[in-house]
Amino acid sequence: MTPAAPHDLVVTQATLADWPVIAGWAAAEGWNPGVCDGPAFFAQDPAGFFLGRIDGEPVSAISVVTYGPDYAFLGCYLVRPDLRGHGHGLTTWKTALAHAGNRTVGLDGVVAQQDNYRQSGFELAYRTVRFTGTAPKDESPAGVRPARSADLAAITAYDGVCQPADRPRFLAEWLTGPGHRAFVRHDGERLTGYGVLRPGHDSLRIGPLFADTAEDARALFAALTAEAAGREVAIDVPEPNAAGAVLAEEAGFRASFETARMYTGPVRAHARHRVFGVTSLELG
Repeated sequence: MTPAAPHDLVVTQATLADWPVIAGWAAAEGWNPGVCDGPAFFAQDPAGFFLGRIDGEPVSAISVVTYGPDYAFLGCYLVRPDLRGHGHGLTTWKTALAHAGNRTVGLDGVVAQQDNYRQSGFELAYRTVRFTGTAPKDESPAGVRPARSADLAAITAYDGVCQPADRPRFLAEWLTGPGHRAFVRHDGERLTGYGVLRPGHDSLRIGPLFADTAEDARALFAALTAEAAGREVAIDVPEPNAAGAVLAEEAGFRASFETARMYTGPVRAHARHRVFGVTSLELG
């Protein structure tokens, strides 16, 4: 049978009902997406997800999620394995990227696609390394507690310092999603970090892990892993944060996967040194 040509592909916005298809493809690639990521992803930008279909059947996917007027993030770039190499991915890419408008676009690109991203105007900012291991059976440390609904404003403000854009709609869902466990560290006057543990398809995921100092990050990491003692956990650590890698390695985690953070232009100044663990590779 002759493969369908790119002009047979119809790319339209995806809905939350389509998310299981996209997440299933991501899981098959070994990306270990979160089990309940969809509602938080779509809360940030319900118009930012796209599916390519041939004769009504999904064959390609991508997300271009907007954060305010200046920044967007690209992820979930997938083509069904049996239909790769026929231009469907590029057609889907071009259609969806228009959603970003004039915004700077970021992404976390897998190694195999990084050259293609460079050709599309993305430039390397840094590598991100996934560390995976069995959560140690330590007790939750003092100074860390589960996040409460009253913490949402403080967490949102703190998150905005660590990110190239604010994302209150996303966080309102992310902190309270099914199976998600959020913790904060507080010095008595202000928040000094927060982290989230969530169920993934292949292992539990930590993300984000944002903290003022390595000590704050270590305390939060201990609380998060205490929730998952004896189970496999993964965390994506930006390579410039050497303390984040040390933290993971001290827990017995090992590097298992890498991506590259890339941008098409400048992004808002933010406290990269506080990012010990990326929130998600799909939305940044």
